[in-house]
Amino acid sequence: MTVCETIHVAAGVILGSGNEVLLALRPLHKHQGGLWEFPGGKVEAAEDVKTALARELHEELGITVHDSSPLLVTCHDYDDKRVMLDVWLVTAFSGQPAGREGQQIAWVGIPELDKLSFPAANEPIVSALCKRYC
Repeated sequence: MTVCETIHVAAGVILGSGNEVLLALRPLHKHQGGLWEFPGGKVEAAEDVKTALARELHEELGITVHDSSPLLVTCHDYDDKRVMLDVWLVTAFSGQPAGREGQQIAWVGIPELDKLSFPAANEPIVSALCKRYC
């Protein structure tokens, strides 16, 4: 058995009007490519999660987070890596979201999330949102 390092990821559930969340499509050349995800990225050494979330959402989407709160923490073991998703609910931001790294983004109604394909690590997030908002 191979022991692998856990990758700490800050992920944002960005709420829009009308029970919608902002999703990003993972590029095909990346791990879990071609699947939808909640935007975010790696937490750097000596960086707190809230700071990492704000930095990643600005880099990826061009938005500035004004209000966020913890939603859940979930871990998942893939064959080649282990991820810990530190998921935050983003309820206020400024800027017009855009895929600044070439990724496709979309506002999706929470009741429609179960019709999309997500990485396995994201399934607890979808489940939590559906329990809370559906």
